Amino acid sequence: MDPALVSYYFGSKSGLFVESLRLPVNPADAIDALLAEGTDDLGARLVTRFLKVWDNPVTGNPLISVLRSASSQPEVLREFVERQIIPRFARAIEEPDSELRATAVATQILGLAFARYVLRVEPLASAPPQAIVSLIAPSLQRYFDGLPS
Repeated sequence: MDPALVSYYFGSKSGLFVESLRLPVNPADAIDALLAEGTDDLGARLVTRFLKVWDNPVTGNPLISVLRSASSQPEVLREFVERQIIPRFARAIEEPDSELRATAVATQILGLAFARYVLRVEPLASAPPQAIVSLIAPSLQRYFDGLPS
């Protein structure tokens, strides 16, 4: 197969990645929908939406499978995060350091997914959603709003 076909049909490896998974929720679309509402209270809205998707077996189980398999092809997941997730958050964050702060958001979300759904680290794995929102959302909001000087 000609590698140029990947770009032609899917835009990039990360586009092919999403298409091949046939995920019930496209993470990029979900982020765009949240960002369309602005950055006020975005940390809480993001964690709430994330937990609704990942806690639901219909939408969460395929995502958990992808995360479990990421260790065998980390470059594909990294490209997806770098091209589809971080730029979306970075556009919503004012300078300075918008990309770095957007990356911090992504690390928090990926870490939450890995610890809660793959490793099932307690008490995080069984914590009620509102407890997780209350714990993690303020950190995410700080990344969106910027660090005090």
